[in-house]
Amino acid sequence: MSKTILKMKDITKDFPGVRSLDNVSFSAVSGEVLALVGENGAGKSTLMKILSGAWPHNSFSGEILIKDTLHSFTSTKDAEQAGVAIIYQELNLIPELSIAENIFLDREFTTIAGKINWNKVYSETKILLKELHLDYLDPEEKVKELSIGKQQMVEIAKALSLNAHILVLDEPTSALTETETEDLFKIIKKLKTHNVCMIYISHKIDEIKKIADKIMVLRDGKLIGKTVKASSITTNKIISKMVGRDIKEMFPRHKIKRGGKTLEVKNLSIDHPVLKGKKRVKNVSFKAYKGEILGIAGLMGSGRSELACGIFGALDGDTTGKVFLNGKKIKIDSPQAAIENGIALLTEDRKTLGLIMGQSIIHNTTISSLETVSGRWIIDKLKENDIASTLIKKLKIKTSRLDDPIDSLSGGNQQKVVIGKWLNTNPDIFIMDEPTRGIDVGAKVEIYKLMHTLLKNGVTVIMISSDLQEIMEISDRILVMHEGRIVADLSKKQATAKKIMHYATGMEKTK
Repeated sequence: MSKTILKMKDITKDFPGVRSLDNVSFSAVSGEVLALVGENGAGKSTLMKILSGAWPHNSFSGEILIKDTLHSFTSTKDAEQAGVAIIYQELNLIPELSIAENIFLDREFTTIAGKINWNKVYSETKILLKELHLDYLDPEEKVKELSIGKQQMVEIAKALSLNAHILVLDEPTSALTETETEDLFKIIKKLKTHNVCMIYISHKIDEIKKIADKIMVLRDGKLIGKTVKASSITTNKIISKMVGRDIKEMFPRHKIKRGGKTLEVKNLSIDHPVLKGKKRVKNVSFKAYKGEILGIAGLMGSGRSELACGIFGALDGDTTGKVFLNGKKIKIDSPQAAIENGIALLTEDRKTLGLIMGQSIIHNTTISSLETVSGRWIIDKLKENDIASTLIKKLKIKTSRLDDPIDSLSGGNQQKVVIGKWLNTNPDIFIMDEPTRGIDVGAKVEIYKLMHTLLKNGVTVIMISSDLQEIMEISDRILVMHEGRIVADLSKKQATAKKIMHYATGMEKTK
């Protein structure tokens, strides 16, 4: 029989000038999945950092009870010992170590002589993997050789090795394929039979409805209503509670007549920088037009991101082919050359490639357009402040101070800063790679509307997305990639999920 295993009572957490959590109370039950939803900046991550000990007990007010025992965590180690494990969106594994080494890192079995008992480490890893039906994985295989989905499973195995009774999954499917997502759901269902309590954070409402038993909603640091059964609430009601208003149109339409050709790529090929004879992009040709959103679909590894980075001059490896902008042949051999030619690239990995972590919000906002805020020798701080302030208001970025570190923002607000820094360059071509990954529903709609504003201003938008519904609803035309090649060019009327997947999986003809 399921029992209440976790209670968080009256949790309140303040940051300078901002109340992140305001008197939040909830309980969670063993053997169930409790979905935690809310917009970026709603307080979800802060609440889970408190539960996991990342924020010590003296930094907030309220109580944490696990199995009716009051806990005052001073570190994540304390939380782990109480049976709490958290798997973050950015996985916390060491790529150069094996699966077994990652799972039992700092907890290795030792012999009487004090040496590591590797036989025991590997045998215990095999037992864990077998429990999760992952016995096809080799405990000695290095983590860097695994797909993101398999790395996610290793994280779960590591959590189970800690005897976790409460498992927090933060955006666990953000970088997974459909098959990997289904595998994860099977693992979650198995963990439920072992009476593990899971708190599941995701912006994918359809996914939540599928996997969660109960749902709780945070908005502006407050719990909105009571925790409810997932089967008793509609998707529209969840969204309404998240954003505080009804969203009438999830995918806004635009009526902009397609204009002239802006970007043309002819026979673009990019060699792999290490593997001789292998190409990451193979003889790609396409055209993009003013007033259209050109979508690029394909499975992970199909070459979508590599194509974008290649056009932007940000990919290692010998490149052949031609790029034309407004009919004029251009040479782009570096990101600086791309920016000078009016091309912007919103990268898939915002934290590694899109932002300078540790630097201020204002610095990240203007980093791509320093010439607009620079005098002859120094940066004009007043001008930089004005530009950043204007963008923050325009994009509705939630922050208390411009000089706060970019790390202090939620994932969705970080994404808005990346978009803002490129808007400062006044691009003619804006390539957006996974622009709404890890972003809440309200922020997604804002980004879609921003795309349409860009179209009205004459900007050509190229959007790469793994979300089939998004790619079909937002795009005016869709290119499908497979193994580094464009295998289909579909109009909005031609594009169906089935047809896109047939091409994306290598089928030459649709059924």
